[in-house]
Amino acid sequence: MGISNFVFLGIFIVFIGVFIWNLKKIISNIKLGREIDRSDNKPLRLRNMIRVALGQSKMTRRPIAGVLHIIVYLGFLIINIEVIEIVVDGIFGTHRFLATIIPTSLYDFLIASFEGLAILVLVACLIFLIRRNVLRIKRFWSKEMTSWPRTDANLILIFEILLMGAFLTMNATDTLLVSAGADHYSTTFSNPISQFLHPLFSGMEQSSLIFLERCFWWFHIIGILGFMNYILISKHLHIFFAFPSTYFANINPLGQFNNLESVTKEVKLMMDPNADPFSVPTEGASSPPQTFGAKDATDLNWVQLLNAYSCTECGRCTDNCPANQTGKELSPRKILMDTRDRISEIGDNKRKGIDDNKSLLGDYITKEELWACTTCNACTDSCPMNLDPLSVIIDLRRYLVMEQSAAPTELNMMFTNVENNGAPWQFPAADRLKWKDE
Repeated sequence: MGISNFVFLGIFIVFIGVFIWNLKKIISNIKLGREIDRSDNKPLRLRNMIRVALGQSKMTRRPIAGVLHIIVYLGFLIINIEVIEIVVDGIFGTHRFLATIIPTSLYDFLIASFEGLAILVLVACLIFLIRRNVLRIKRFWSKEMTSWPRTDANLILIFEILLMGAFLTMNATDTLLVSAGADHYSTTFSNPISQFLHPLFSGMEQSSLIFLERCFWWFHIIGILGFMNYILISKHLHIFFAFPSTYFANINPLGQFNNLESVTKEVKLMMDPNADPFSVPTEGASSPPQTFGAKDATDLNWVQLLNAYSCTECGRCTDNCPANQTGKELSPRKILMDTRDRISEIGDNKRKGIDDNKSLLGDYITKEELWACTTCNACTDSCPMNLDPLSVIIDLRRYLVMEQSAAPTELNMMFTNVENNGAPWQFPAADRLKWKDE
């Protein structure tokens, strides 16, 4: 091992260490949410994860974007096999480590596959850039898509283009050095696509080729390590969180809402003729008071917070939201983006030991947004990862109704009718069947 190998090892350890440290911060933020049991029906959850996260089944509902995304997704999965080889070569100073442990024909097939995918990923990323910045598709330019979300999406695409370009150029200069019999470049391999870049380097001296190959090699691996860390502050965090998000997604039928356990217990107590109405709650005075619904991000459950971090900001939920289409303030994408921003802020404040006296409800999400929702579940159904922005809306609404009595006038009238008449209508129970006599 030479000096460059120790330098590589040090850089590799630093990048991995920073990645783990930042990932732990995000996980600790998610754990600030309330507990919820999503351990039921494991076979169905596993099938959902394989079908939706691994199989990308919901992406193809929009064929153009779906096919392009699958290309980038496969490129990310398959081309990164080559990262294993780069890491081993970087630490031990070997050349094309995998070629020494697998048959030459298989190695050549892998390189050909990697290069073919690299070209497809390049084309897909260029099309994505055109769709976002030239065609300016509406859902990428909504009000919540401020300068940072738009810049973030473009940076990711540019990163991928640069990484694929560095990979192809690295292979092209490598094979030229192998052909020239340069020291260290001892492993012969086939590069069916990057060989078309050879004319760009014709007539170069061997020292210049070595310099270029090393530059592209270092750029490629440091770019991947940097990209891995950048993902943690990017919408592309779904690369890691898509699998747990789809596994722990709500598997109940769309539109089936959960009952609050605290309310259920209270109703059962009221209906129990043997219950003591003056008894003290079993939780005791030391237990923290439980709020109905959610005011801040920490009142949500941890799956909802995981959903917020998993959001890709693709906008399919908002694009299919009937309230948004009719000009209402509601954007389901913004609900998840705001939840992610708020829980990140709470986590940072908690580590600093400060309280900002802000809340998700009011400071981030307005009442107008919440009451614009028709609870049609179009957002949840259209999400390519089965995320559930509606559940956040419902919990925030519950807080408004059950803690603040801040429902719209129309709902308060209905609540009064239910309380007085046992039905949403302004007719007493005795008159409910009079229609049949008319």
